[in-house]
Amino acid sequence: MHIFVTGGSGQTGPAVVAGLIAAGHTVTGLARSDAAASRLESLGATPHRGSVEDLDSLRSGAEAADGVLHMAYGGDYADPEALVRRDCTAIEAIGQALAGSDRPFVVTSGTLVTKTGRVSTELDAPDPDSVAAFRIRSEQTCLDLAERGVRAGVVRLAPTVHGPGDYGFIPALIAGARRAGVSAYIGDGANRWPAVHRFDAAGLFRLTLEKAPAGSVLHGAGEGAVTIKSVAEQIGQVLDIPAVSLTLDQAAEHLGNPFLARFFSLDAPVSSEHTQALLGWAPEHATLLEDLRTGDYFTPEASARAEAVWLRPHN
Repeated sequence: MHIFVTGGSGQTGPAVVAGLIAAGHTVTGLARSDAAASRLESLGATPHRGSVEDLDSLRSGAEAADGVLHMAYGGDYADPEALVRRDCTAIEAIGQALAGSDRPFVVTSGTLVTKTGRVSTELDAPDPDSVAAFRIRSEQTCLDLAERGVRAGVVRLAPTVHGPGDYGFIPALIAGARRAGVSAYIGDGANRWPAVHRFDAAGLFRLTLEKAPAGSVLHGAGEGAVTIKSVAEQIGQVLDIPAVSLTLDQAAEHLGNPFLARFFSLDAPVSSEHTQALLGWAPEHATLLEDLRTGDYFTPEASARAEAVWLRPHN
């Protein structure tokens, strides 16, 4: 297939693009800058100049493709309503181009839309009170396209997609530990956190494009319940510092970001059994704790990336 991809030059996107091409597909990637275009070309993809705000560029990219993968999602998280409006408008524009074609259209969401405190499955409705509830409208906008002849599906990624060059939540924990000389968890640290290796996530996106039925909701979680305490202890072992329990307020100061502290306090386990059975997806790459032992998480560059992203106010 020829796949049109948004977000192909971001953190997870290059692995997805490379995986699609390795499997014999061709890829055109949305590029809003020369740097993004060069990155896509280096992966073997064809750049398509535009942005998620440029609806004509989205429609033309989708019209020329056999399927679409929408991963681009960014902006000011202090204004989630604006993020949602922009994302839903982009999804609608792509959906218009694909309507009646039965071509696949896969949209990215996150497992944190599910209910906390229990193991959530792909068949559970999203929780309107969840920390990521602002993503629910995007999910539904995509899934509604199934009634308009689009093979629409949603992949909910784990909040930690780990691998080389990660600048997400885990590097922020490491950067905080370096600054404070202790590795922190909140309360007893028994709260559970899903994770997936970037290459396993890439494989899931490919399989979803290739064979997921219309209306599918899938969980991109190679591990459904890694305890935050185990992560903090692994960080402490590598840095040779103690792992300690903090209150939520103490963690906000420790991490330099109340938003991060709230996230790391969540008990948000999920299952991906349905996803694995439906698509034959079998996560095979390093677990999160293995990656913390063998990956590039403890380089000065990794901490600098995390601090550049997270040491600023978030609501």
